[in-house]
Amino acid sequence: MSVAEVGIQASSMRVVEAVEEYLVARRSAKPSPHTVAAYRRDLLGVLGCVAEVERCGRADVRLADLSGGVLRQAFAEFAAERAASSVVRAWSTWNGFFGFLVAEGIVEGNPMPGVQRPRLKPAEPKPLMGEDTPERLLEALAAGCRRARDPWPERDLAVLALALLTGLRSAEMLGLRVEALSGRAGERRIRVVGKGGATRSLPIEPPLEALVEAYLRTREVRFGVRVRGSDALLVDNRGRPLRRGGLQYLVRQCYKHAGVHDRVARGTLVHALRHTFATRLAEDGASVTEIMRLLGHTSITSSQSYIDVTAAAQREAARSNRTYGVLRRLADAEREGAAG
Repeated sequence: MSVAEVGIQASSMRVVEAVEEYLVARRSAKPSPHTVAAYRRDLLGVLGCVAEVERCGRADVRLADLSGGVLRQAFAEFAAERAASSVVRAWSTWNGFFGFLVAEGIVEGNPMPGVQRPRLKPAEPKPLMGEDTPERLLEALAAGCRRARDPWPERDLAVLALALLTGLRSAEMLGLRVEALSGRAGERRIRVVGKGGATRSLPIEPPLEALVEAYLRTREVRFGVRVRGSDALLVDNRGRPLRRGGLQYLVRQCYKHAGVHDRVARGTLVHALRHTFATRLAEDGASVTEIMRLLGHTSITSSQSYIDVTAAAQREAARSNRTYGVLRRLADAEREGAAG
């Protein structure tokens, strides 16, 4: 078979079949099930729009149909009812898909550079608002502020303190096992499995260690079962592993009963605790490399945003503005007049 004939045969391949081949090829990179599901959703979602443009069934679309013009129309349709971040993610997925097809000699070129994608504004961290909010939150929880039919203040305090003092993502917290805590008393660390299966080890200082141990003791008393190392670290009021919805509800209720719900940026919940952890690190002088390692970032750009938002250098520069000197002199004069 000639090269031309191979090209014709490849171009007649159905896109749904090529998608599955691509996903199989990605397995060697060990993506998480969530990542694979996102790839498939983005590929088939845009493919559905291609089918509408071509006025055929999604299963009938061939690789030969994926011209730059068709993809531009399909992405325009796809973007109509979706957030810019979703469109950018889908664009990247399709770009990777075509990169695979080109590398395999299935298609001659990648049309994605001709498909425009939205420009995203850099995401800004959204920590809890108010300098004393973390302290106020933890003190209220320790005092049993959360009113519930089956209160468990030790668990609530352990969950919120763990998030505030480690900066863990929701999924990372939910994936913790009791055995993730290791080391000698006073030198404990917690082993975390992050995005892409990457692991990191975070230090746990004695006060947090004591809170977690107190929570585990009350858990054994509450359920009458000895806690094993393989058990989930965080559980709900029935002793079952805490899930995403349960964690979000717990955190939301803690904010509400502690009286700090108005200090939480909309849509953040657990992530506000992670942002608070990182922002305080930056305010206290941690380097971008240290923040990157503690948060489990793969890109230094993500960690740099915390340095930028705290902007200690910018604050110092603003403080040195000569116009502030006028205000200081006026304030001094007012104090002297009041004293006289």
